[in-house]
Amino acid sequence: MKAIWNGRLIVESEDTVVVEGNHYFPLDAVESNMLEPSSHTSVCPWKGTANYYDIVVDGKTNKNAAWYYAEPKDAAREIKGRVAFWRGVEVIA
Repeated sequence: MKAIWNGRLIVESEDTVVVEGNHYFPLDAVESNMLEPSSHTSVCPWKGTANYYDIVVDGKTNKNAAWYYAEPKDAAREIKGRVAFWRGVEVIA
C-alpha cells in the first residue's frame, strides 16, 4: 500500500492494519520530514483520542491529514504506532 499527496510518496508498506476502511501504516515507515505535529485531537468511543499531523510537501500544507492513536484503547491496540490518512491523500495498492 502507498499513501501519496501532492504528487509525492509519503509512505509505502506491505504492513498495514485496516480498521473501519482506513489503512494504518507503521509510523516508522513514513517520510517523517513530511509530517508536522498538529494540536488537533478527536475522540473515538472505542479507539480513544486521536492526535493529528499536518502533511507538508513542497511548501504546501494539508492540515490534520494524518492521524494516529498514541494510547489506543484495548479494542484498538493493533493500531498503536501506526498512522492513517485522509483529506485528499491517496491510499492505493
